[in-house]
Amino acid sequence: MADLRVTVDGLTLPNPFVIGSGPPGTNANVINKAFKEGWGAVIAKTVSLDASKVVNVAPRYARMRVGPEKEIVGWQNIELISDRPFATWIDEFKQVKDKYPQGCLIASIMEEYRKDSWVEIVERCQEAGVDAFELNFSCPHGLPERKMGAAMGQCPEILEEVCGWVNAAAKVPVWAKMTPNITHIEDPARAALRAGCEGIAAINTILCIMGVDLNTLRPEPTVEGYSTPGGYSCRAVRPVALRMVMECARMMRTEFPGRSLSGIGGVESGEDAAQFILLGADTVQVCTGVMIHGYELVKKLCEGLNAFMDKHGFKTIAEFKGHSLQYITTHADLVQRQAAAKAAERAAASGMVTKDAAWSGDKFVEQSQKLVANG
Repeated sequence: MADLRVTVDGLTLPNPFVIGSGPPGTNANVINKAFKEGWGAVIAKTVSLDASKVVNVAPRYARMRVGPEKEIVGWQNIELISDRPFATWIDEFKQVKDKYPQGCLIASIMEEYRKDSWVEIVERCQEAGVDAFELNFSCPHGLPERKMGAAMGQCPEILEEVCGWVNAAAKVPVWAKMTPNITHIEDPARAALRAGCEGIAAINTILCIMGVDLNTLRPEPTVEGYSTPGGYSCRAVRPVALRMVMECARMMRTEFPGRSLSGIGGVESGEDAAQFILLGADTVQVCTGVMIHGYELVKKLCEGLNAFMDKHGFKTIAEFKGHSLQYITTHADLVQRQAAAKAAERAAASGMVTKDAAWSGDKFVEQSQKLVANG
């Protein structure tokens, strides 16, 4: 059986599967459940110093279903970051680390554009024993009026400055979580890595409107008759996520070798996860998948990834990480490759020798005649 262990930024995980920041990591009870089930790491729901500004509404989810089985392929949320007091989170971080000292607990943090706030939240979370940070520069709908989340992540200059503040105070690894709601995801990723972040996480949810109810004519999810764009996740976003992870991975290989990449977006099977790793991810995060299938999903993920690795003879994650990046090229190159392949096919069909190694002693005269221009 393959070895699923990974070491990322000095953190050793039993497998590459990480609970993504959101409802599955919303308090100590569910975080403990995740560790009990065997998840490689848990990223808690995003915290801030002042939870009083966080007011959620209900309903706050909408789903897209397809086919006769009504399978869920898309999921929208308009949920904000944690509404629980920061002091409560500090106590629970300590409780989790006391109960699972070997468990990798990552704090997702988000603050306004103030240095003292970012430094304070880093220092207090560190004192509580968290193993790493994920900086939420990517929530597409939460508190943009305060320049938080994606509103900050869409400005590489501000993001780089904030990452600098964090890394000056942090004594543990720092990942920056990227928004997909941007033209070139490499720009904020590059800024975060320049500022000293050990890794990048990509992607967060895609800003969307799930649909409009054709009976009420109201967009969904509807709250008191109204709605707002929210974050789109689940299986339908995986192709977009794979593309953006590939873009980050290629940039990082050439400009920031050795930095880590955590892939996110529509993972519900070990085969899904293998695709992210093949395109350069070190770890794979799952959030919506847990909300649909439960914490025991990690067993299915590990089984599926093990089966994939056994099929191809891979013993470790490192053996195939980034393997498929070599097959990504430009459209112009595809045209040239196809033209060359067709030319070689025509030459082979005609029996003409195009390479010295193709000459045959048995067919030497015949091959020579086919190369005569005038027949």
